[in-house]
Amino acid sequence: MKAKVSIIIPVYQAAAFLHETIESVRGQEETDWELLLVDDGSTDGSREIIAHYAAMDSRVRLICQPVNQGAAAARNRGLEEAKGRYLAFLDSDDLWKRERLSAGLSFMKKKQAGFVFSGYEFADETGKGSGRIVRVPETLTYRQALKNTTIFTSTVLFDTHVIPRELIRMPLVKSEDTATWWNILRNGHTAYGLDENLVLYRRSTGTLSSNKLEAIRRIWNLYRRVEGLSLPYTLYNFMFYAVRATLRRV
Repeated sequence: MKAKVSIIIPVYQAAAFLHETIESVRGQEETDWELLLVDDGSTDGSREIIAHYAAMDSRVRLICQPVNQGAAAARNRGLEEAKGRYLAFLDSDDLWKRERLSAGLSFMKKKQAGFVFSGYEFADETGKGSGRIVRVPETLTYRQALKNTTIFTSTVLFDTHVIPRELIRMPLVKSEDTATWWNILRNGHTAYGLDENLVLYRRSTGTLSSNKLEAIRRIWNLYRRVEGLSLPYTLYNFMFYAVRATLRRV
């Protein structure tokens, strides 16, 4: 029998965090889900942890990539295997609050939306919330999203009866998640923001997201090379992005 929600987690060398992340899914109020953990060539015991959970919970599935291909390819592999009408992404070190899925599904039904996202809270490496909560707008269109990159991967939820799966496939570029949201919105869809703190975003040292210069380069590349924006329009949007990104972290 098909699950209502397919949850996709790309996994690479995430053994230190996987237990907590998987348990945050297993503890959801909404129980009709399948969890697809796509191991991307881990050598730290991540695959064994996933296999352990798959053996004890039939809703958990281990999917193995033949070689390491990166998060975008892993998510796309999960998308190919997913059986649920609704799709959610979760990063391997982030944590969901127990009402994350039920609140998202209820909000999606209320708004009759195909794409929703929520607020979240920054957490330290131990998963403890910092108290810094990111608020989200009621809606984001394509032009609005170019100036506001607040949509966080671990908070999104899609209804594939509204958003075609091919639009959810991620391009093999850096900041592939943001590129995907822009592509969906550029195709005429609107993202609806649920302004509730439903996710803990674990900020681990050494990750790409912790490297500010790299983040700037990635977003600039999206504007110029992926979206093909002119230099003046890129500068215009980048100004808003930089201010909002800074405010989210102070």
